[in-house]
Amino acid sequence: MRPEAKTSVGGRIGRAQQALSGLVAVGRTGVLTPVRPDRAVQLVRRARGWGVSPATGCIASAVRHPTGIAVLDDGGAVDWRTLDERTNAQARGLAAAGATPGEPIGVLCRNGRGFVEAVLAASKVGADVILLNTGFAPPQLAEVAAREGVGVVVHDEALGGLVAASGVAEGRRVLADTAAEGSLDALARRHDGAPLRPPPQPSTAVILTSGTTGTPKGARRRVHLSLGADGPLALAARVPIRARRTTLVAAPLFHAWGFAHLGICLAMSSPMVLAPRFDPERVLADIERHRVDTLVVVPVMLQRLLALPEDVRSRYDTSPLRLVASSGSALPSGLATRVMDAFGDVLYSLYGSTEVAWAAIAGPEHLRADPATAGPTVAEVRLLDADGRAVAPGETGRVFVRNPMLFEGYTGGGTKEVVDGFMSTGDVGHLDHRGWLHVDGREDDMIVSGGENVFPEEVEGVLVQHPDVEDAACVGVPDDEFGQRLVAFVVPRSGSSPAPGDLQSWVRDSLARYKIPRSVELVDELPRTTTGKVLRRVLTERAGGPPG
Repeated sequence: MRPEAKTSVGGRIGRAQQALSGLVAVGRTGVLTPVRPDRAVQLVRRARGWGVSPATGCIASAVRHPTGIAVLDDGGAVDWRTLDERTNAQARGLAAAGATPGEPIGVLCRNGRGFVEAVLAASKVGADVILLNTGFAPPQLAEVAAREGVGVVVHDEALGGLVAASGVAEGRRVLADTAAEGSLDALARRHDGAPLRPPPQPSTAVILTSGTTGTPKGARRRVHLSLGADGPLALAARVPIRARRTTLVAAPLFHAWGFAHLGICLAMSSPMVLAPRFDPERVLADIERHRVDTLVVVPVMLQRLLALPEDVRSRYDTSPLRLVASSGSALPSGLATRVMDAFGDVLYSLYGSTEVAWAAIAGPEHLRADPATAGPTVAEVRLLDADGRAVAPGETGRVFVRNPMLFEGYTGGGTKEVVDGFMSTGDVGHLDHRGWLHVDGREDDMIVSGGENVFPEEVEGVLVQHPDVEDAACVGVPDDEFGQRLVAFVVPRSGSSPAPGDLQSWVRDSLARYKIPRSVELVDELPRTTTGKVLRRVLTERAGGPPG
């Protein structure tokens, strides 16, 4: 047999093995349960032509589990059949008002059924969904909406002042969370909820980057399917997600991590518990009240849960939790252990980005062994030097990822750096002797002090292990002698007031001298985005550095 023939056969065998592995993973979720023959026929008829979109998940759930709970929020519970019929009617209403397939519809909603209905109605129209950050100031909203070509905005009533001040979508605004005229609820009452014909092509979602260094960019995403070990099913293979289990999505739904779980809940017919604002005690109460199986968070939410007094946390039964899924930023040092000591070995931390989806997953066994690891890789990962060459094992390099879920580029033009099909995450990291990934920091955050490279995240990880420190962030500012110097901002634990000199000594005991912050400032809180990432540019300006 010729070598190329052997390669071809080997490739087909490998793909078949990956497909089998993927099917096993899907089967483990429980999503492939038997369906009554009449519902199977209805499912085939109704889902035909919809492609892979949020609408498809809603339609399938309404057919398979019509009376199952879809959403639990401040307005009560809504089942899958009702959600499907309401969003059919809302889609007809949006179309009657002039919304067309492919037109960008902005969604400016906090977590709740209004967000879910807006996304589903837009998806059923075939419109592109622009997920807008509820923390925007009017100029930011205006800039992003203009760049994305937003013609219709669906927004919460409480955000009406923001929308009006921005001047976005004059005359084409729809309220999401009220029964008033001009609302999604009014559209549902006035229009027919019967099944719709699928649009010419499935809608796409534009997810905004975190915007920690400037105006958020729009990252266009379609839903990709792959049975490979590096595709979306890698999540089901590595994280114990199960169909029809109650999921509390605390992470913002407009963020990539929250939106991913909206898609998962739609596909798996899982009830979603949603609240418009994150309140740590309410989260614990909802876990007990609704017997929540899965909690979806960003790391700062875990910090705030653990910051509750022990007597408050002990009031609530959190034993139903089987999975705490965290992503969006790195887990601060020691946080993983504290979370698992409080809630059991249920924590899974996913590393990735809006642009590359996920690249590594650390489960409880990995985090117990090494709380700082991002875990084993679930995609192809390469660590490259500044010239695009692979670094030696164990050495630090820029993190590049290849998988079927890479984004399609920024809506305003451009993309991330790509080398041989591998896309940059913007992070720097290394692989340890077990092949587990460690993320050392952001390329843009690294400072050079006295000729030595310093990653703020490493210093922050030491500071937060101090018994009197709740949170910490470090930034670099210009220095005449050393080029740059490190400044630390520290949030003390309640009732504590650590001396800056003691904190510098604490760092000195663990790290090289050039990594010790030259100054330490105690603050009440750190400036963060709505998804919990530290706004370093704000701290840099406060420390006397140049604007970010």
